[in-house]
Amino acid sequence: MTQVTETVRSPLPQYCTRCQQSLAHEQAQLLDSRQVIDIPLLPLQVTEYQKMAVRCQCGQVHTGEYPSGVTENVQYGPNIRALGVHLTQGQMLPYSRAAQLITDLYGLKVSPGSLYAWVEQASATLAPVRDLIGLQLEQSALVHADESGLRVSAKLQWLHTVANQTHTWYGVHPKRGMDAINDHGILPRYTGILVHDCWSSYWNLDSTHALCNAHLLRELLYIQEQSGQDWPAELAKFLKGSNKICHALRVGNQAITSEQGRDFFTVYDGILKRGEALHPPAVPDKNKRGRTKQSDAFNLLKRMRDHTQAVLRFISDPIVPFTNNLGERTIRMPKVKQKISGSFRTEQGAEHFCIIRSVLDTFHKQGHGMLAVLQSAFSSDQIVPAWG
Repeated sequence: MTQVTETVRSPLPQYCTRCQQSLAHEQAQLLDSRQVIDIPLLPLQVTEYQKMAVRCQCGQVHTGEYPSGVTENVQYGPNIRALGVHLTQGQMLPYSRAAQLITDLYGLKVSPGSLYAWVEQASATLAPVRDLIGLQLEQSALVHADESGLRVSAKLQWLHTVANQTHTWYGVHPKRGMDAINDHGILPRYTGILVHDCWSSYWNLDSTHALCNAHLLRELLYIQEQSGQDWPAELAKFLKGSNKICHALRVGNQAITSEQGRDFFTVYDGILKRGEALHPPAVPDKNKRGRTKQSDAFNLLKRMRDHTQAVLRFISDPIVPFTNNLGERTIRMPKVKQKISGSFRTEQGAEHFCIIRSVLDTFHKQGHGMLAVLQSAFSSDQIVPAWG
């Protein structure tokens, strides 16, 4: 409900247009109302801190001190710095456009260089918070992981993310595989359920694995269109139907019995066998060196056979989702940043973005406004994400 801050009553005539008698305005009643919602013009607020001195009768001079955050003769306050970082890292505007927006709103000319300096300051302040987010994710029962290419200094690097419903962690690395995973340090220590898209490096981790069935459904559709066979459609129908059944049972607070679980696995096994009969492994050619190339259908069937438990984890464990959608959504926002603002010019800029965005996304999931989080950071308030 919009709160009315000002009321303007329509003017009434002094005399009746029919009989010309004077009208008793004090008896007027409300007939109708309309509202106009607008934003106020935003004047700058300049606070001058004055350092005072007093001399004792004995001659000793005593001086006051400036507040700890006031270090320059003229400087920007925490609110304008928070806004600058929010525009570039939260709303993902290019630095020049963010500076122009601040000028248009407040008449305050801010250079892109100043914005970058504020981003550096926010990154340094929030780096320990991102580390804490990583530690909290390590203790989570389930996390989503994903990775995607990112242009940094005109080179391909890799953006990595680990996330759950309440926390988000971002990191950038020159490599995609285990070197990056080990350097980031979260997943090698993680022992809960890891939802991912079957990237080979994840299988080196001592987690309980769950696969993204959305990826598998896309691959099954491709194999169906390529081969014209029935088993890919049957398997896709089975996966989607199983998800609906499990969801309906859990909405009704009903658990899947062990017998029902065995039935799911039996149907899954039967469909795989029909596909495997049509796509046996290719026979090695003695005249060719190296690994024998297998068909796309064979590779998909083998993957779904080897990782049956991970594919059907959503059936056996009620906390496991059907897809890695949360991980994919998490990885999407930095890609939007790159699309709007272009590639990151420096590795430091990419790292600043990962630190700040980790904190902003985490607190946004926990019900906090991103601008308010940055205002707290620039005001030296302690920022700690909720846990448990």
